[in-house]
Amino acid sequence: MKLILLGPPGAGKGTQAKMLTEHFGIPQISTGDILRGAVRDGTPMGLRAKDCMESGLLVPDGVVVGIVRERLQQADCHSGFILDGFPRTVPQADALRETLAGLAKELDAVISLTVDVEALIGRLTGRRICRQCGRGFHVIFDPSRQVAVCDACGGELYQREDDREETIRKRLSVYSEQTAPLEAYYAGAGLLVSVDGMLEINAVQQHILRILQAP
Repeated sequence: MKLILLGPPGAGKGTQAKMLTEHFGIPQISTGDILRGAVRDGTPMGLRAKDCMESGLLVPDGVVVGIVRERLQQADCHSGFILDGFPRTVPQADALRETLAGLAKELDAVISLTVDVEALIGRLTGRRICRQCGRGFHVIFDPSRQVAVCDACGGELYQREDDREETIRKRLSVYSEQTAPLEAYYAGAGLLVSVDGMLEINAVQQHILRILQAP
């Protein structure tokens, strides 16, 4: 099973990817994770990425694509993979298509998690994290027993900068401009399937599995 998960920040891509990884026994490939791994392992592309990051520069598409290519050639990807956070742009999608063709692989599906923007902002701005143990809470969906106090260790709960409304709206704007066009790209290729990402986590998972297991 070879999949791409699309969706804006907070849509639940990471959560769904982890569940699909367990179900199908294939690796979740996150761009951030493989960048860090390539740098740690000192691969040729990893060294190029390290130079960019240490200089405060964005890692160029060519380097990101090269690192993804290296990762897809590893043994655990032979039976499939889930790409989470890549591709982010149409040029990256073109490069991925060429890479997969060179590896004699084809995508099975591209799952797009659709969300209501205002509801998503409410979901994200309500998140709180414990400074001490890192446990997460939500002021509406999973509140702590005491305001701003962690149930597990008594540490202080805080709102991450990434979960502030201004930051979230900026990230969603960037997604809309750069990544949302991928939906049209993959719809044109007959690969795109949309799933309501605002449903309960297990309901989203079951919907995805029905799609992937359909004849």
